[in-house]
Amino acid sequence: MARVLRHVEVGRGAISVVEGDITEERTDAIVNPANSSLAHGGGVAGAIVRRGGREIQTESDALAPVPVGGAVATGAGRLACRYVIHAVGPVWGEGDEEVKLRRAVASALARAEGLGVTSLAMPAISTGIFGFPKARGCRLIVEEVARHLGSPGGSVVSVRLVSIDEETASHFLAAVDASC
Repeated sequence: MARVLRHVEVGRGAISVVEGDITEERTDAIVNPANSSLAHGGGVAGAIVRRGGREIQTESDALAPVPVGGAVATGAGRLACRYVIHAVGPVWGEGDEEVKLRRAVASALARAEGLGVTSLAMPAISTGIFGFPKARGCRLIVEEVARHLGSPGGSVVSVRLVSIDEETASHFLAAVDASC
């Protein structure tokens, strides 16, 4: 069961920090922290395909490769949401990681806008097996989401920052408290 740890109004919408399973989110779309080849074998990506169905991987195969910082969307199979937005974040150590992570978040938000999404669940892109430092990554993600919601217009009005683990959720909380 998801637990909302914080909910703050930002610009035209709101950011919520949630401890829970992103595959259970009932938002219009969820973000998958993907690799460039869109091979969804492990971590959050693997969980999304296991729960949502093989069709998510099949649709992804037709869209790959995606450059670091880019994002594409597929259907959501059996998930509660309508879309999965696959955002490709950087691997720590490849260079320009902060710029690339900001671009991945902005690309996911732009893709959501293009789909007319109003609610979006997003994990801590790149902070798992890609090795991006959690506190730093969560701060950058919150800053980009707040910047997006602070701009006029757009369909996205609710962004849920979702983490299955308490440590990452605490970093999202600290970032929201510092930035919003």
